[in-house]
Amino acid sequence: MSTSANKPGSRNLRWLWIPLLPLLLPLLMFLLIVLWRIIVLPSATVHYSKNGVEELRFIWNVQHRIYKGRLPSGSSTRDHGFLFPDEKFFMEISWWNDNDLRHCVNITPKWPNTHIYLDANGDIDHSEGSGTDSDRLKQCITDTASP
Repeated sequence: MSTSANKPGSRNLRWLWIPLLPLLLPLLMFLLIVLWRIIVLPSATVHYSKNGVEELRFIWNVQHRIYKGRLPSGSSTRDHGFLFPDEKFFMEISWWNDNDLRHCVNITPKWPNTHIYLDANGDIDHSEGSGTDSDRLKQCITDTASP
């Protein structure tokens, strides 16, 4: 003779996840925001050559969302645009070193990512096969430094 009765307490085990819900919801929201920024929004990435002569400093300016940082040899920096940019949208990055290097470029990001490769001197590598999306770059509108 067989019975289909549940073991005592097994019914209660399925309710143990409920106290974890307040901990899981913020984590889930964080993951959704990260995925949104990585997958959905068009972005631009600047890659500095591993053979870079010296560390560069940069300022991203994306529709007046501004931040700055340092770019050592062999590293990259990235920022994202807007899903539906208006006619006033702009994305710029300026970079320089302690000597006479000074560049600024206006970027029209494409989805999913626009790549800009810098050579060892910190100049944009426009050579064939470099990977730079040159068609997405133009002179800065807020800075007169050359691209």
